[in-house]
Amino acid sequence: MSASTDDNINYIDGESSKNEPISTVANGSQYSQVENLSSGSLDKIREILFGTQVRENNKRFNRIEERLLKEFTELREDTRKRMDGLEAYIRQEIESLTEVVKKQQVSRDETLKELTQEHKNQVGNLERKLFDLDEQTNKIARDLRQQILDQSKNMNEDIGKKYAEILATVERETQEIRSDKANRITLSALFAELAMRLRSET
Repeated sequence: MSASTDDNINYIDGESSKNEPISTVANGSQYSQVENLSSGSLDKIREILFGTQVRENNKRFNRIEERLLKEFTELREDTRKRMDGLEAYIRQEIESLTEVVKKQQVSRDETLKELTQEHKNQVGNLERKLFDLDEQTNKIARDLRQQILDQSKNMNEDIGKKYAEILATVERETQEIRSDKANRITLSALFAELAMRLRSET
């Protein structure tokens, strides 16, 4: 409250005191009337002094409240739009990442299938090569055994022939030796008989 207002109130109170001192108030009803009069005067004074300012302040407060409410509404709407945009962006990023992950998974699956098939093919080729090698080894072993058998048979036949030839040669030489021995004995007997004859003749 301003100083002029206090002075006016004091003036009114002073005038009331001069015109009607408290000591001269007869009873409580008179005091109440004075009090009501003073209260009404104060309200009028306040209305005169501050009514315009209060109404202006109320208008300003209302404008501020409306502006704050508008700004709050705009802020809330802007925040909602930003959140919607952020949510849409995050959803789009998640969908994009999910698609990338799916493609990578499909690519890994295809690569794994290719590697698995390639591994199967390599294993199959290796098994076929091992089978062919085993067949070749068995064939070579069979051929070697047959060759050994054939060579052994041929060697046995050759040995038999050589042995027969050797026996024939030994037999022939033995016969010749026997024949030569018989001839020598016969010749010796003839020489002996000739010698005896020569002695008898002399």
